[in-house]
Amino acid sequence: MSSLPEIQQIEKRIQTLGALARSEVLAYSELGSLRFPIYKISFGSEDPQAPVLGFIGGVHGLERIGAQVCVALMNSLSELALWDETLQRTLQKVRIFFIPTVNPVGIYKKTRSNPQGVDLMRNAPVEAENPARWIGGHRFSNQIPWYRGPLGAAMEVEAQALVSAVEKEIAHSSLAITVDVHSGFGFQDRLWFPYAKTVKPFPDLPLMYSLKELLDRTYPHHFYRVEPQAQSYTTHGDLWDYLYDQHLEHDRQNKYLPLCLEMGSWMWVKKNPWQIFRAEGPFNPLIGHRHQRTLRRHNTLMEFLIRAVASSPSWAQFPKAKEEELNRKAKELWYDPV
Repeated sequence: MSSLPEIQQIEKRIQTLGALARSEVLAYSELGSLRFPIYKISFGSEDPQAPVLGFIGGVHGLERIGAQVCVALMNSLSELALWDETLQRTLQKVRIFFIPTVNPVGIYKKTRSNPQGVDLMRNAPVEAENPARWIGGHRFSNQIPWYRGPLGAAMEVEAQALVSAVEKEIAHSSLAITVDVHSGFGFQDRLWFPYAKTVKPFPDLPLMYSLKELLDRTYPHHFYRVEPQAQSYTTHGDLWDYLYDQHLEHDRQNKYLPLCLEMGSWMWVKKNPWQIFRAEGPFNPLIGHRHQRTLRRHNTLMEFLIRAVASSPSWAQFPKAKEEELNRKAKELWYDPV
C-alpha cells in the first residue's frame, strides 16, 4: 500500500468500484526508493465519439489541495453512480475521467516540480508569443522554481503520461472539456481558458463564451471568475496550450475546451496569515473547516459540466450569425481595451 494518502484513497476506491469504472496506471513517478503510480479512473461510455469530461489534479505537488479536490469529486461521482438513475443514464452516453495525482512525488516531497526539478506546467514544447515573466518558465537551473527542462529534451514522464492519456480521450470525442485543478493565485476562484502563451484570442472563443453564458444563467450567483489565463500572466510550455493546439491541428470539427480551475489561495492566507511561513501555506487551506469547505466547494461545478457535455447541442452548436455575435461579445468582455 502506498504511503501517499491521496493514492491510498484512489486505490481503496478502485477496489470498491467493480464494473462501475475502469482504472489504469498511466506511468510511475520515481525518485530513489519512492515509486508512485499515476492513476486514471474512467466512468461511463466507451464509445470513442462520446462527449468527454475530465478532471486532473496534482500537477504541481505543492498545490496538494488540487489533488484532494479531484479525489473528492471522484468519490462523490462514484457514490452517485451507485444509486442516481439520472446519472446512470447520462453515463451511458458520456465519459468522465479523473487523473488526480499527476505529480505524486511532488505531492509527497511538497515541491512544485517533479522528481527531476521540472515544472510540468512549463514542460511542453510551446514558446510564449508574448513576453513571459520569470514565473512563465526558464531553462537556467532545476534548483529554481518554474524550470522548463533542458532544451530539446522529451517531456517528463509525468507530463507525457498526462498528454498521452488526454489525447486518447479527446481524439474522436464530439465534445471534450477538461478541468485542471490548481491553487495559489488571487482572492477568487477562477476558471481560466487558453491561451497561456499569448494574449491573442484563441480559436474557440465563441464556444467558451457560450459556456460562460450558460453557467451565468444557470447559477447566477456562482463565485467563479471566467477569463483567459494570459490576462494574469503568460507562460512557456503550457500543457493545455499544447494539447489544444494538437487537437486543433488534427480535428477542426470536434471541439475541445481545456479549463484550469485556479483556486484563490490568498483567501486562506488572509484568514490565517501565519500559514505563509509553512512551505505549503500559500497554496493550501490548513485550517480544518476551510479544508473541508474547499473539498465540497466545487461539486456544483462538476454537476454543471456533466450536464453541459451531455446536452451540448443546446449551447455548443449555433449558426454562423450566432457564432459571430458570441465572438463579438467575448472580445468585448475579455480582449478589447476599455
